[in-house]
Amino acid sequence: MDPSPRIHLAIIPDGNRRWAKAQGKHPWKGHEQAIENFRTITEWCRKDPRVAALTVWCFSTENWKRDPEEISQLMTMLEKYLAKERRGFMKEKTRFLHSGRRDRIPASLAKLIASVEEETKDQSEFTLHLAVDYGGKDEILRAMHRLSNQESATRNSPAITEESLRQSLDHPELPDIDLIIRTSGEKRTSNFFLWQTAYAEWIFSEKLFPDFTEKDVEAAVTELDQRKRRYGA
Repeated sequence: MDPSPRIHLAIIPDGNRRWAKAQGKHPWKGHEQAIENFRTITEWCRKDPRVAALTVWCFSTENWKRDPEEISQLMTMLEKYLAKERRGFMKEKTRFLHSGRRDRIPASLAKLIASVEEETKDQSEFTLHLAVDYGGKDEILRAMHRLSNQESATRNSPAITEESLRQSLDHPELPDIDLIIRTSGEKRTSNFFLWQTAYAEWIFSEKLFPDFTEKDVEAAVTELDQRKRRYGA
């Protein structure tokens, strides 16, 4: 019997600010704890033979509405995380990818993202994919602009197909997402990878993300193993 294909797992890590509020701390302290928790979960995913890729939504296109100080603190944390982990990516044969806009995040973070993507591009054992300043609608709009620019460059207007649009997304080489875990009791899709989650399975957890553990991830992946995925059949 052939082994099951390795999955693309995604996490929407909600509840960081609520966790901090319950602790009587600033909102960004919840993000700090979430990043530490994220390290542990990433390490578990790297080691589990069922998981090929992990996508985590770090900051959405709508999150710019938040307090500027909280945003600044979060961007700094993301930059520190990436600077600290980049050596480990090579050691662990991990490819790093980013989806989302780069024109609105701090220039130093955008430069670091590009650098780590380039130096890990040949790694294939595991993929860590972070969504920063990302929204599903925004990605599809940017894909349409890319297609439009290609048409203008060639003075040709072929019909847009499902495949041509997919190839214009941020990372068409990534397989579609198989399982999405959303924490903190929220039960919305919230503009999360609208194209790539067409047939994804969802698991909603009541836990706030800073309290979510690798054991919870393992339970979710095991539950996916037990589901029958029909893809419309």
